[in-house]
Amino acid sequence: MGLTARIRTRDGWAVSHAVVTLTDMTGSQVLRAEADIEGTVRDVNPLPPGAYTVIVTAVGYAPAAASAIVTASGRAEVGTVTLARQGGTELPPPGPWTVDPAHSTVGAVAQHLGISSVRGRFTEFAASIEVAPDDVTKSRVEAVIRADSIDTGNAMRDGHLKSADFLDVERFPEITYRSSGLSVAGADRWTVHGELSLHGVVRPVDLDLAYLGTGADPWGGTRAAFRATAQLRREDFAMNYNQVVQAGIVAIGTTLKVELDVQAVQGDSLPQA
Repeated sequence: MGLTARIRTRDGWAVSHAVVTLTDMTGSQVLRAEADIEGTVRDVNPLPPGAYTVIVTAVGYAPAAASAIVTASGRAEVGTVTLARQGGTELPPPGPWTVDPAHSTVGAVAQHLGISSVRGRFTEFAASIEVAPDDVTKSRVEAVIRADSIDTGNAMRDGHLKSADFLDVERFPEITYRSSGLSVAGADRWTVHGELSLHGVVRPVDLDLAYLGTGADPWGGTRAAFRATAQLRREDFAMNYNQVVQAGIVAIGTTLKVELDVQAVQGDSLPQA
């Protein structure tokens, strides 16, 4: 084995799209190799003895350089090279992730009587996330929510929200969201661009997204956590019902604040219970 190296993020995840370039003391390129799916670089060709510079690059990460000495064995064992995310923000490993509804919340907040808030949530939904390996802005999100699963803690209010005055769940049983791309909004924040289908109306809606980190779960899997928010205008989705309780004050606010607390499991399906 001529060259071996392991490319990892600061969180310990494999960087499967990394490229390792080896140059000699004159600056000439001697070898160029790509990492495999496990973030490992292996090249079987022996190298001439001497001193080399190892340069590791990957889209979305700051380049890293290290020195390597090749002895008479012809081998360069670089070890583990850690890449820092450009902008300083780590991301979950690329590939599919499945949202776990049991540990996630899809909620909304509406103003009531101009002085307080009423909170509700949808209890039945499914969503998937695809983290792009080469460019996070190409990542995708899709979600489907059962409209009749709305729960505000009051059966009479929930019944009204399911009626034709609001969600009209008999005609429009599903609420869907499909992303069209992401853009960087800060050192640790992104804006998800997508289309929301609600009450038979499709409109562009942006989500303000924060990635909260990853960790192992008790079932042998890996989980990632996200938080996202958005503002919706009810009239944009043809939900214009309201009551004026006194001059200038309506019973229900015209805007909704959407709050998403998401926990996703690595892979394209949830673990079996």
